[in-house]
Amino acid sequence: MMKKSATSASDSAPDLITRRIAELGDWRGDTLRRVRKLIAEADTGVVEEWKWNTPVWSHDGILCTGEAYKSVVKLTFAKGASLADPAGLFNSSLDGNVRRAIDIREGEEVDASAFKALIRAAVALNGSGTAKAAKNSGAPKTAKNSGASKAAKNSGASKTAKQSGTSRTAKKTRS
Repeated sequence: MMKKSATSASDSAPDLITRRIAELGDWRGDTLRRVRKLIAEADTGVVEEWKWNTPVWSHDGILCTGEAYKSVVKLTFAKGASLADPAGLFNSSLDGNVRRAIDIREGEEVDASAFKALIRAAVALNGSGTAKAAKNSGAPKTAKNSGASKAAKNSGASKTAKQSGTSRTAKKTRS
């Protein structure tokens, strides 16, 4: 069983994420460490947050969360259904109208360039104010993608930490 360490109000989000990685102490920690590095490389303006006892990466709204389970590290993209995924990285939560996830199992590695492209697309989507921009890239509007766009826009995924009152936010610092 994973030992939970006490957190205080003064713990920064990057510190809590670093602590979680260390506490895992196995392939899941290594995977979160690699993903964290790729996210920082893809977006120098990324903000690390700690919400729901989980690492969260944001830029003008949530990009993704990094959850560690017994058999997978799950990277859940808040507006993933509105993102184009030409490399087919999304392999979980495929039936929803808003979120998509990448489940990484022991021994697997995510394609670094495809993952960074997905992060950059999520940043662009959050900054655009519309879910259509990232997914359609000029494609004609269809019932399928307009529903996902409306769901992403109305999901409230970009609710700020101040509004929720449940997170600690800190700008990513290089270690």
